[in-house]
Amino acid sequence: MDIPLTTMPQDSVAASSTNAVHRKQPVTVAPEEDMVVVALEDIVPTLPNREVDTRAITKAMHRKAWIQFAALGWSIFICGWNDGTTGPLIPRLQEVYQVSYGVVSLIFVAGCVGYIVGASVYLYLTERFGFGVSPDKPNIAMPAASFMIAIGNSLRVSTPPFPVFVVGFLLIGFGGAFLFMQDAGSNAFVVSLSGDTSTKMGILHAVYGAGATCAPLVSTQFAQLPCWSFGYLVHIGLALMSAVFQAFAFKFKSQDGMSYSVFACEVGETPHERTEDSARGFDKYKQVFRVRAVHLMAFFLFTYVGLEFSIGSWIVTFVINERHGGPSAGYISSGFFAGLTIGRLALLPLNKKLGQSRVIFLYLLITLGLELVVWLVPSLIGGGVTVAFVGFLLGPIFPIVMGHAGGVLPPELIVGAVGWMASFASAGAAVFPFVTGALASGTSINSLQPL
Repeated sequence: MDIPLTTMPQDSVAASSTNAVHRKQPVTVAPEEDMVVVALEDIVPTLPNREVDTRAITKAMHRKAWIQFAALGWSIFICGWNDGTTGPLIPRLQEVYQVSYGVVSLIFVAGCVGYIVGASVYLYLTERFGFGVSPDKPNIAMPAASFMIAIGNSLRVSTPPFPVFVVGFLLIGFGGAFLFMQDAGSNAFVVSLSGDTSTKMGILHAVYGAGATCAPLVSTQFAQLPCWSFGYLVHIGLALMSAVFQAFAFKFKSQDGMSYSVFACEVGETPHERTEDSARGFDKYKQVFRVRAVHLMAFFLFTYVGLEFSIGSWIVTFVINERHGGPSAGYISSGFFAGLTIGRLALLPLNKKLGQSRVIFLYLLITLGLELVVWLVPSLIGGGVTVAFVGFLLGPIFPIVMGHAGGVLPPELIVGAVGWMASFASAGAAVFPFVTGALASGTSINSLQPL
């Protein structure tokens, strides 16, 4: 993780006068090849007659930076795993519960309702109970989210009646909102770092794609077994591991407010100043909702996430019913998310060269043409390959928008703004798949592509 080179203040004596006066003067120190020099006066007190081990502090900063980045990446991996699991299991759910496309789509609506409720109350609970913003109140959001997700997955593992199964998605959506709000802190933390932010964001969100790529490989296998619901046991284990990693990396501190400044100092970054509205005591809700750009980006992500989630969830059913795919059709979902992952990394140079605003239009136009190929060309293999290319081109869009949010919004508002954007986007993840299922109930799953 890049840490900026700064100057180290050093006391010097003015030699031009007999009455010498001590003053601080910036002196640039040439670092060694494997060493980075940072501004130590923000981390340790300035002691005139004490030597400071710059190398030891720098190594500690790098170590903490990588540990924190890895913990954030793992939690995003869990989000990708949850989203990538559903698609291969939809045909099995319809077989077990004997429900139509429209009824099985209720799992998306339940997850969305839980997510929106959880994201809506997160900022309130943060202000009310601390969640790590106050030094005397530890951040219990991640353990609470993991516990809620574990309960929801426990309901799903037991293969209950379908209404109870839907309630499991509701609880997982609520807990997932807390998890993603922590990931909103992840985005805020990463986009506020110095150095090549777009690359860091691309890597961070490629981890989401990696989780979504691996999940169908597992759920496709479980979908063919009598104990198909046991695949949700993997979710429970991954969620609990995420809670342990977050606790180890951040010591039950929040990634917002006071604790954010601590994290910035720990990795050699300069903490951001508070906005004028915050200094005057304005509520964060009001500050976030007064920014027009937040709502424009939220509406864009509403459509984008709806498109992405509809393809990832329903493409397996489309291939089985319309292209006569077999039990292994679930691997096409892995191909889509694998393209998503690779695109977020491989297209980084092109994004920088053409400009991130231009490439979004370019990727969407090409994706439109590829969707026509999937719809109109009756080829199983050709459709699977084309869907992977669709994911490849859609992949970079989400991190581009998040990186743009970090560049145009006040740093103090990024967590709240990204949380609202993610909440609104999650509505798209429910509306589009639900509409797809409702249309398929009256026509066929072939309605996926024109939608």
